[in-house]
Amino acid sequence: MQLQDKIIVITGGASGIGAAMARRFGAEGAKKIICADRDLAGAQAVADEVGGVAIKTDVSSATDISDLIETVENDIGPIDLFVSNAGIITIGGAEVDDEIWQNIWDINVLAHIRAARILVPKMVGRGGGYLLNTASAAGLLAQIGSAPYSVTKHAAVSFAEWLAITHGAEGLKVSVLCPQGVDTPMIAGVDTSTVAKDGIISAEGVADICVEAIGDERFLILPHPKVGDYIKQKGADPERWISGMQRWQAMLNEEAG
Repeated sequence: MQLQDKIIVITGGASGIGAAMARRFGAEGAKKIICADRDLAGAQAVADEVGGVAIKTDVSSATDISDLIETVENDIGPIDLFVSNAGIITIGGAEVDDEIWQNIWDINVLAHIRAARILVPKMVGRGGGYLLNTASAAGLLAQIGSAPYSVTKHAAVSFAEWLAITHGAEGLKVSVLCPQGVDTPMIAGVDTSTVAKDGIISAEGVADICVEAIGDERFLILPHPKVGDYIKQKGADPERWISGMQRWQAMLNEEAG
């Protein structure tokens, strides 16, 4: 898909990767970019830069997602590309409270499902459309220190794959974005030794790669190419992969004292 003259919705559009995508997609000549975010002021600032529209949206709310899509479809036009980008990270493991697990599940997984539930029939009925879901390399490998992030990002990757398999023949295009460390507010409270093994890249760099991948209609978007090698290593010898990750976990524990 070429982005020129397209109507594009980006959740989490007030900062980070979402804001970088909005600017980059605008440079490609998008017809209208809708920045959706809980931070309406931040979304408005980005939208103003690209001649777009800001809509206050909490993606943990099914109603907000429905309202976002219907507002755009009714007031602006058919959505060509929906970028389900908003996400959060929660540190911890099985001890994390159910309420916190549910919140990250709502944002990192159900937001994708709820958007697709509405958009897939519309897009298929129009003969096609594009969904770009932001996940993480943690959805292909693992995130040391965060079970909720690992679990939800794995689910997000799996759902994107299911969409591509089930609806690809009907004209639906699907991509899933799986970066490692990106210089965004999300990593501010995270031990960067767990996300920076292969370098922290800029949000603008990720947006550039997304433009290329969307143009190629590529399913798996890996801003850190090394992740592709890790996937092969993990698939070829899961026992060795787990042992290596255990050694890394032990090393981090020692460094933490």
